[in-house]
Amino acid sequence: MSPAHCRPVPLPKAYRLLNHGPTVLVSAAHDGQRTIMAAAWAMPVDFEPPKVAVVLDKATWTRQLLEGAGTFAVQVPCAAQADLVQTVGTTSGRDLDKFAAYDLRTFTGEHTDAPLLEGCVAWLECRLLPEPHNQQTYDLFLGEVVAAYADERVFSDGHWHFDGHDELRTLHHVAGGHFLTIGQPIDGRLL
Repeated sequence: MSPAHCRPVPLPKAYRLLNHGPTVLVSAAHDGQRTIMAAAWAMPVDFEPPKVAVVLDKATWTRQLLEGAGTFAVQVPCAAQADLVQTVGTTSGRDLDKFAAYDLRTFTGEHTDAPLLEGCVAWLECRLLPEPHNQQTYDLFLGEVVAAYADERVFSDGHWHFDGHDELRTLHHVAGGHFLTIGQPIDGRLL
């Protein structure tokens, strides 16, 4: 017997139960070309050295540039960038230079050629850890974080703190172009 409010979820929608981590932007540059895309499936996978995993469909231009370069960047956009995240997530870099078309301002990190988008609240430069089987079979890419940066207004001393900066709250994609922002903190030590 299940609790009164417990209802089945169709398996094709089951990922949405866990997929409310921050939406990220993945960028890559190779052979004079660059692009950026939105990705909802990204996560940390290790501490020392830090590693991340991202899922990039075989059809994406970002994936091709990432594979060619062997490096990429993961950025954490904020609420003020919701329209931009939706736009770069629904257009292809094969068809246009997103940076020029959408007047995106970028800066360059110290370890990769991947463009870093201004206005985000965090940036991670990554070196691809080749795993051909996982990449081809599962579209899963692992990267070692070789440099990380954060907006000090909302991240310092290893912690997020968004009070007074609602426009800088992280975005969480919940499907169909709908986003949530991170809410109020709860101190688990007090529970």
